[in-house]
Parts: sequence; structure tokens; C-alpha cells
Amino acid sequence: MSAASVMPLALSTVGSVNCQGSSSCEFLFRMTRSAWFAEGSYWILLKPLRVLLIVALAMAARWAVHRTINRLVRTTTDGAVPTMLRPLRERVPSAAVDPAEFVPERRRQRAEAIGSVLRSLTTAFVFGIALLMILREFSFDLAPLLASAGIAGVALGFGAQSLVKDLIAGLFMLIEDQYGVGDNVDLGEAMGVVEAVGLRVTTVRDGRGVLWYIRNGEIIRVGNKSQGWALVVVDLPIGFSSTEEATAVLRTAAASIAMDPELSPEIVEAPEVLGVEQVTVDGAVIRTVVKTTADGQFAVGRELRRRLAEALENSGITAQIAAARIYPGLPTRPLPDGETGQGGAT
Repeated sequence: MSAASVMPLALSTVGSVNCQGSSSCEFLFRMTRSAWFAEGSYWILLKPLRVLLIVALAMAARWAVHRTINRLVRTTTDGAVPTMLRPLRERVPSAAVDPAEFVPERRRQRAEAIGSVLRSLTTAFVFGIALLMILREFSFDLAPLLASAGIAGVALGFGAQSLVKDLIAGLFMLIEDQYGVGDNVDLGEAMGVVEAVGLRVTTVRDGRGVLWYIRNGEIIRVGNKSQGWALVVVDLPIGFSSTEEATAVLRTAAASIAMDPELSPEIVEAPEVLGVEQVTVDGAVIRTVVKTTADGQFAVGRELRRRLAEALENSGITAQIAAARIYPGLPTRPLPDGETGQGGAT
């Protein structure tokens, strides 16, 4: 046997590689002539490339979902939203005179808060699935891991059910736009102005300056005094004076407030004197109402009470009420000459 015939046989034996039918291994061996590199190519190249591909796909999916959420947030801020996604104050036709007068800043903050929550949820979901796929590439048995995660989730759900309840209630509160920062609300024991709104806790400062922290899951009812319009109701006693005279006096005073240039923008409908609301032992009570904007109800209400009280005083009805209370036997209306109101002529 010649040396020329022995050399190819030796090279083929030394350069042989066990690829186990892997086409990529055979390709790398033909390219590099390195047996260890070809045999280890599955762990050196293929596994890292698969992991990188999974990470790239996860980042691409996250980017696409975030872009969709951001576009939805911008659309909601601009105003082109379905009826179900609109704030409550814009779903009610009689909520205000002109829906275009609502400040878009409130809607923008609400949309951004919801968008932030959705972005966080989608990020956790996408990268959670990517992590499981990467673990599977490294031959981890996912069945015990998923079972343990399920048991841990159930235990966490029972242990932190109040926290989950608060978060879900806060999310629906944001979606439904029940209240926002600056609204005057009644949350049961806490009443005041909302200073901060979160997914778990709402902060309210009452009229005495006390700052209340209310968990969203504990809020059973919400009375929002800042959405839409408000109705100012004023009940004034007139004693046993003439109801027609008192009604005319109050109607004139109430109409004057609608002519006030400072308060007229806050008035939705003209004031109306409804008449006698009830009769007590001290006489009749006449009710006056006026529909105002949510922000102007307090200023209009104070001015309306002041003008109605001054009108009763200037007309002499207040003096008649005071006299009737001090001297119950005295008449409350001027009597004809020769009568005292005490049972007969003098």
C-alpha cells in the first residue's frame, strides 16, 4: 500500500464527525473542517440564535401592541371615541349646555392612565410568554413550573384578594370616569375634593382640611357633585304672610340674579319659584330652584340666598315673621281701622 493511498484514509478517519443526521452540523463541518465545532454547533449557534429570535419577536410584539395602545389613547384624547368609552358626563345629553365646553385635559389624563395600565399588562404578558419559551429551549420541564405558578397564583389570590379587589375597582373607575382630580365627591363617610386618583387608593380632602385615603374596593357608592349640572334649592319660610305677595317678591329677586353678568354664565336655566313646599307651625315655606353648572353651584347658591333674604326684608315680610314669633297674637297683615286682631273692636 502506498503512502498516497493511506493519507486520504487517515484524513477521513480523523476528520469524521457524528452529526446524527443534522444538516446544519454537516454544513458547518464542510465549511470549517472542525469536528468539535460542528458537533457543538447546536449549542453554540442554534440555541443562542433561537433565544435571540424569541427575544426579538417578543420586543416586536410589544412594540406593535404599545403602538396600538398609544394610537387608541391619542384617538380618545382627540374626541373620536365610541359612546361606551366616553366619560359619563358626555354620555348624558342633558349634562351640560354644550359638550364642546368640557376641558380635554381631564380626558387626556384619564386616557393616559388607562394606557399606562394596559402597556404594563401587555409587557408582562408578552415577556412572560417569551421567558417560558426560552426555558423550553434549554430543556426545562415546564409542567412543574406551571403547576407551581398556578398554586402560587391561587394562594396569592386568597391572601391578597383585597388588593386585587382594589385594583380592579380602580381600573373600572378610570374606565367609567366616575370621578377625577378636582371633583367634589361624596364617597360615604368621606366628602370633599379629590386630590389624587390611583388604581388602589383615592385621596380626598374634606372641608376641614382632613386628607382621607380611601381604598377603591371599599367604595360602595359615589356621589359626584362636579359632573354635568347642579340644582340649587332654597327653602324660605314666610310665616303666615300672603303667599302670593311673598311669591312675587321672591320671583323678582330670583330673576335679578339671572341678569348678573358675573353669574349668568354659570346659570343653565332661569331661576324658578315653585311655590309653597310645605306648611309648618310657623307658617308656609316657599321653594326656589335654579339649575347651574357644576362648578358654579356654590357661588350662585350663596348669591341667590342673599338676594332672596334681602327681598323679604325690604318687603317687610321678615319683620312680620319676627313680630308673629314674639307676639303670637298680633296680626301679620295690616288690619282695617278699628280692628286689633284680639277678638273685636276697641
